[in-house]
Amino acid sequence: MQKILGHMRKAIQQYDMIQDGDRIAVGVSGGKDSLVLLEGLARLRSFIGIEYDVVALTIDPNFKGQAGDYTAVAEMCRRLNVEYHIVSTHIGEIVFDVRKEPNPCSLCARMRRGALHNSAADFGCNKVALGHNYDDTVETFLMNLFTEGRIGCYSPVTILDDKNLTVIRPLVLAEEKEIRRAVRKNDIEIVKSACPADGHTNRQKTKEFIASLEKSDHGLKDRLFGALVRSGIDGWGINSKGQ
Repeated sequence: MQKILGHMRKAIQQYDMIQDGDRIAVGVSGGKDSLVLLEGLARLRSFIGIEYDVVALTIDPNFKGQAGDYTAVAEMCRRLNVEYHIVSTHIGEIVFDVRKEPNPCSLCARMRRGALHNSAADFGCNKVALGHNYDDTVETFLMNLFTEGRIGCYSPVTILDDKNLTVIRPLVLAEEKEIRRAVRKNDIEIVKSACPADGHTNRQKTKEFIASLEKSDHGLKDRLFGALVRSGIDGWGINSKGQ
């Protein structure tokens, strides 16, 4: 976990993500990224030199009409001394039963994001932390290029003026393999996704495509990430406070 904490600390400082007095809502799906993010932000409070609060929020889509079992997340929050809330929604029903979306991920993500932002505001948070990692960033960069024909990505820090919220992504410098290792070594219990589309998404295809290219051209992923940072687009240029 020390390596993850180092990556998070660097990202927070490089992109000026957190300030004294922040109340940060961590979007916790129960997957590896969100749980490692939660663990990391909770631990960093003791030594990063910034005073902030952490609130864990789970937006439950109620896939297949059933509430998710987030007992493991609740136990983790008790151990970390983190406030935890589960917000029940009808997102699963709307996406899969009412709309019957053939490509459900985009609509589901938008609805979950909206519910998370609204809930964060309801619980008095001024920031929302999401678990996007280094690999997610490269994948999104390529998906935007290949699917939408545009050069761009999400930003390390995004200000939502209409919500009075700021979205931060403290894991963007941590590779997925390092996150998996942290899960194993720290015995973090993952909540299995009940989403009917899990494992059959465009992102999964992009992940496999990058992995195949990386085998024959080692370092490709790092060069793509480096190109994004050097371009400075979407806030990826190094902050004036960064190193």
